[in-house]
Amino acid sequence: MTGRLNSAQPYALGLFRIVVGLLFACHGASSLFGVLGGTDGGGGTVDAGTWPGWYAAVIQLVGGTLVLLGLGTRAAALVSSGSMAYAYFKVHQPEALWPIQNSGEASAMFCWALLLLVFTGSGAFGLDRFIAAARGEREPKAAADAERTPIAA
Repeated sequence: MTGRLNSAQPYALGLFRIVVGLLFACHGASSLFGVLGGTDGGGGTVDAGTWPGWYAAVIQLVGGTLVLLGLGTRAAALVSSGSMAYAYFKVHQPEALWPIQNSGEASAMFCWALLLLVFTGSGAFGLDRFIAAARGEREPKAAADAERTPIAA
């Protein structure tokens, strides 16, 4: 059973990346364009150039889209994770200690999910892999072996 699960790991990771990237990009799109209910549930948007809301929304839209596509996943996930850590500690945490008390669950979950992608990479279905394959580039053997080898058994 463990062997089957380990062989499916890149695909599960790729699907995880796609879902996290899509949800993160939706947050940015709602704040910037008022779609999906906008910032206030009525189609409101964040005023252009306001700190930190507008910048966070741009990071969410661009970073989420890059993570979704698997294009520069590690760098996009690092910047995005950092923006969510900032959001949690500067916006939510001063209200109360625990995320359930300060409405910071989404920031905390995005922060940790995106940080996981920094260390795991894009998994399957990422554009980085297709671009590398089209160029005829091969992954370094150590990196390819590391993706197939589970960290913990």
